[in-house]
Amino acid sequence: MQLTDAQINVLYLSYDGMTDPLGQSQVIPYLQGLSKAGYSFSLISFEKPERFEKNRATIAALLKESDIDWVPLPYTKKPPVLSTLWDLRQMKKTTLSLHRKKQFKIIHCRSYISAMVGMGMQKQFGVKFIFDMRGFYADERVEGGIWKLSNPVFKQVYNFFKRKEQQFFSNANYTISLTKKGRDIIHTWANIKNQPIPIQVIPCCADLDLFSEKSIDAGLLQQLRQQFKLTGNEFVLNYLGSVGTWYMLDEMLDFFKTLLKFKPEARFLFITGEPASDILTKAKTKGIPEAAFIITPAPHKQVPTYLAMSQCSIFFIKPVFSKSASSPTKQGEIMGMGMPHVCNAGVGDVDDIIDEKSGVLIKSLDTAGYEGAIQKMLNTTFDKDYIRSRAQQIYSLSAGVEKYKEVYKRISN
Repeated sequence: MQLTDAQINVLYLSYDGMTDPLGQSQVIPYLQGLSKAGYSFSLISFEKPERFEKNRATIAALLKESDIDWVPLPYTKKPPVLSTLWDLRQMKKTTLSLHRKKQFKIIHCRSYISAMVGMGMQKQFGVKFIFDMRGFYADERVEGGIWKLSNPVFKQVYNFFKRKEQQFFSNANYTISLTKKGRDIIHTWANIKNQPIPIQVIPCCADLDLFSEKSIDAGLLQQLRQQFKLTGNEFVLNYLGSVGTWYMLDEMLDFFKTLLKFKPEARFLFITGEPASDILTKAKTKGIPEAAFIITPAPHKQVPTYLAMSQCSIFFIKPVFSKSASSPTKQGEIMGMGMPHVCNAGVGDVDDIIDEKSGVLIKSLDTAGYEGAIQKMLNTTFDKDYIRSRAQQIYSLSAGVEKYKEVYKRISN
């Protein structure tokens, strides 16, 4: 008998919390959309105490509206490795308990920790297993400096997860990759069984209702321009988000220093919650005056208005192997505003997404590369409507939900 959507109970497993910004932007909207298609969801997530205390009621109400049965579990941070093993045990135990009641047809696993439970459920009960990889996890931990391979414990952990990765790809009924580049790399790996394995590409979605010129508050924009002493004649370059592990702050500052040769009155707007000192200390070593910077956090709903103070955005991400499977959410948000952006080559599908009508791709992070990019940036009339339409085509939530529905239907039938 062919199952209908309404008969299908799905368990979504996430080691990320729903009270985290990531859960709110990259998990809940998809589950809400899929719930409307008739799928019945249970959701297990691991919540960090402070965020859980602060956001629990809001998230619980949001999920209840879509009839999503949320089972939040406490995230354990320390000690390294042992804390994760403990959380994994709790995840398995809770999954088995829920399965006895609901008899899940599909288990949708976000990243590698969850996939360990999902693959076990597939083997034990025949549940359909979706491996939503989110990136090359083990390689990200190494290239991000979190797991030092000189430490024998982390070396063992890395090797363990690389073996598991091969098993996840070989056994999953479907794999989700954030990028075409990641998919193509996986399809070259001879140690994976049943190649070419089924992979659906779904990049990180952006809230294109919020990230739109329609969201700009003209009154607030005027206040911000006065507050930051902007006359409207300066060229303002922006950077949106954290400046941690993967983002190349030194190179972005070098780019801005080069921009000052062309536009001496230019300003660099950082919309971030990071301490201003982290940015200004590095800028000082490069001889960039503090007065050239605007560094400010922004409430999420007001980010489009803050972005509107600028003409162009920038992000440089380390072009390492693990980032071939990375989809920067900020790219979709910036493009949703119809704003051009400058970024470096070699990260995920960025090279294919950006074109001459939507921004500038830098292939060499040096003075010559910066000067060439700046001349293009300043001398090109970018089409806002075209950039916005590209965002809708690639990053819209509705397109992402449709792709997930396609996967669910294929493995259900």
